[in-house]
Amino acid sequence: MKGKNILENTITRFREKQIILPTFRQMRHPEEIPQKIRTKLSNIGLWDLHSLNLFRITWKNEPVPFGGGFGKVNYLEIPSALSGVKARIVLMTGKWFPTGAHKVGAAYGCLVPRLVNGEFDPTYHKAVWPSTGNYCRGGAFDSYLMGCDAVAILPEEMSKERFEWLKEVGAEIFATPGCESNVKEIYDKCWDLRRNRPDCVILNQFDEFGNPTWHFHVTGSALEEVFNEIKDPESRFSAFVSNTGSAGTIGAGDYLRKIYPNIKVVASEALQCPTLLNNGFGGHRIEGIGDKHVPWVHNVRNTDVVTAIDDEDCMRIMRLFNDPEGRQFLQSEGLSEGLISQLSLLGISGIANLIGAIKTARYFDFSEKDTVLTIATDSMELYHSRMEELHQERGAYCQMQAARDLDRCLLGQKTDYMKELSYQDKKAIHHLKYFTWVEQQGKTVEELNAQWYDDGYWSAHFEKAHEWDKMIEAFNQQTGVINEYI
Repeated sequence: MKGKNILENTITRFREKQIILPTFRQMRHPEEIPQKIRTKLSNIGLWDLHSLNLFRITWKNEPVPFGGGFGKVNYLEIPSALSGVKARIVLMTGKWFPTGAHKVGAAYGCLVPRLVNGEFDPTYHKAVWPSTGNYCRGGAFDSYLMGCDAVAILPEEMSKERFEWLKEVGAEIFATPGCESNVKEIYDKCWDLRRNRPDCVILNQFDEFGNPTWHFHVTGSALEEVFNEIKDPESRFSAFVSNTGSAGTIGAGDYLRKIYPNIKVVASEALQCPTLLNNGFGGHRIEGIGDKHVPWVHNVRNTDVVTAIDDEDCMRIMRLFNDPEGRQFLQSEGLSEGLISQLSLLGISGIANLIGAIKTARYFDFSEKDTVLTIATDSMELYHSRMEELHQERGAYCQMQAARDLDRCLLGQKTDYMKELSYQDKKAIHHLKYFTWVEQQGKTVEELNAQWYDDGYWSAHFEKAHEWDKMIEAFNQQTGVINEYI
């Protein structure tokens, strides 16, 4: 369903609720946001359910919970004393997005094009966010701010913080069987809704190009800015490491490849479910990664390396970074209080990315001249229940255990479970898409082949952001709400 009447309904809804849509460019360059909007944000909390917080979907929020403005990209550099490698390892931090994770951006990239082109009617449709965690939270947040009803689908074994927050924002929730890697069960629920709920519009991050397109333009340019800020004359941007998950974040690698042709783009996944590494399957505890398939939006030809991360290492480092005994041990090892206080910026998937960056630096023998950038998608604010579970399961943490964990899981990290991909390796991974997307989800062989053989396929999708920005600007003019702020 698409047409003039739907667009008119959307314009009316946004006018009534006084909603303005930011452009992709403004998310890259928030300094271009009208001053009156920035002034009004000074009285709004980062997590507040206020429509102007759509303008805080950027890596450049001031790192404060209330009233912040915009500045440089938020990031954390990990010293060699903690990583055990000579290369510089830097993580952009997602905590300072609304909801505490960058998935609000990916969700925005999926819903907004439908709103401004007359495909989604907020007076009738419900936005369905199939996810293994943060994406459905981001989608529910964006939906609320844009006057849309949200439906969240996520595995029942995800952290209770996620479910509690979704209830608070009024999302309809479907908890599917299994854990992080049970994506097929999520897709099955999507098909059930398609057949029985005509009001439901599925916004599947695994096949919606708005997801990697947002990361291409916003995350990719933010990574470039971080490197330009920290580099010296001899520095090299040598690798970008990303958990694959929905393959949204790794889309930033396509942007970076254009600027740094020799960069290594590294896809990270759980060792307990090594789908890319060796067609493996299984359950795991690295929340934020969906497995057992290759996402439709993953440009596999732009992936150079696959590495698998042991989820046990992530659990142990989570305790090291966040338990008072672990922090006291790190301080005794000479790490600064300032750095230690920031380690909670890494949630479980951020820790996995850190380990992937260390393995990459070791594998390629990177030196002090090399820089590896990666992402801390969310922070420990979403995983306090996991810390409690580990305490109940394993007992109190101690400094002796902290010493073991630092030595084994970071300083002693090895290059096992890694594969540098040849042309044929990449093609084999790409072909795995057939079994999920063609056989089960209705995609065509022709488009599958186009993804591999058509040189313009991916760039054509990524460049749609410029068209969407023009549509967003026209839409804002039609609602008229923007006139109050310019």
